[in-house]
Amino acid sequence: MFSSVAHLARANPFNAPHLQLVHDGLAGPRSSPAGPPGPPRRSRNLAAAAVEEYSCEYGSMKFYALCGFGGVLSCGLTHTAVVPLDLVKCRMQVDPQKYKGIFNGFSVTLKEDGVRGLAKGWAPTFIGYSLQGLCKFGFYEVFKVLYSNVLGEENAYVWRTSLYLAASASAEFFADIALAPMEATKVRIQTQPGYANTLRDAAPKMYKEEGLKAFYKGVAPLWMRQIPYTMMKFACFERTVEALYKFVVPKPRSECSKPEQLVVTFVAGYIAGVFCAIVSHPADSVVSVLNKEKGSSASQVLQRLGFKGVWKGLFARIIMIGTLTALQWFIYDSVKVYFRLPRPPPPEMPESLKKKLGLTQ
Repeated sequence: MFSSVAHLARANPFNAPHLQLVHDGLAGPRSSPAGPPGPPRRSRNLAAAAVEEYSCEYGSMKFYALCGFGGVLSCGLTHTAVVPLDLVKCRMQVDPQKYKGIFNGFSVTLKEDGVRGLAKGWAPTFIGYSLQGLCKFGFYEVFKVLYSNVLGEENAYVWRTSLYLAASASAEFFADIALAPMEATKVRIQTQPGYANTLRDAAPKMYKEEGLKAFYKGVAPLWMRQIPYTMMKFACFERTVEALYKFVVPKPRSECSKPEQLVVTFVAGYIAGVFCAIVSHPADSVVSVLNKEKGSSASQVLQRLGFKGVWKGLFARIIMIGTLTALQWFIYDSVKVYFRLPRPPPPEMPESLKKKLGLTQ
């Protein structure tokens, strides 16, 4: 599968080296080997140098592997860093009478469990979201190449938002299967005082009580929460980056330094994160309650919470997810910079489509 994807990626409209050369005006027609030296030869030399600056080819196995590694770091580290905020948010969702607000939640938790109590669930969080990040970012790059080649260069540009949505939804479907066991364990540790304090204690106890169902009964509401979240995360990010370079950044992306590009990445990530938090919060509330209780279904929990109940803890989640998403994109893009991976610029309309629309002479 991956070898065929690598083959397709060479002609892909998102192929970074090709796009960058076109944008820089370096990709021109080849001259005859016997022809006299001149500008075409210089263009070829510059083009070769531009391609060689990348450590691997766009769409290669190494490219996908390093993108997956970037996803491990971006999701695993950031979710673990905000465990205290996530713990309070989960407790507000499952016991709003006791944890009345974000500051009250921190106060009650510190009073009952001490500072160490704020770190409850860090191990399943790190493992689960590292696995999720591997699938989320790695498969997103795979599906983006596959779907764009199915559509063709022109349609991939015209329908690029739908392309981002479809690729991210497909990737998240598999990412949530990897995340579900650790997410269920994390919520049980965080929201049931006295049940277990560590992953090593909680996982065997859950398996003994409910079998494998304990780890996967929340996968459907997890899809309800994470797939809309990830669709918004990737599509909103991609289009926000495009808009920032078009309307806000005073110079083209090719003229921006790597640190300047990473600042744009962080800003676009935060904007995307705010929308992510809003669209996925009702399902997040259901997941938190469902993983705490035995024998309940997602529909029963949703009916019991009601419209007002599913929005409890939204402010805390906006802060958490906005910061989280911005840091994730920043780390992911930084990994690409560090390993010198191809980083496609914002897409531009193909020349063939410009000619069809009469935009070129």
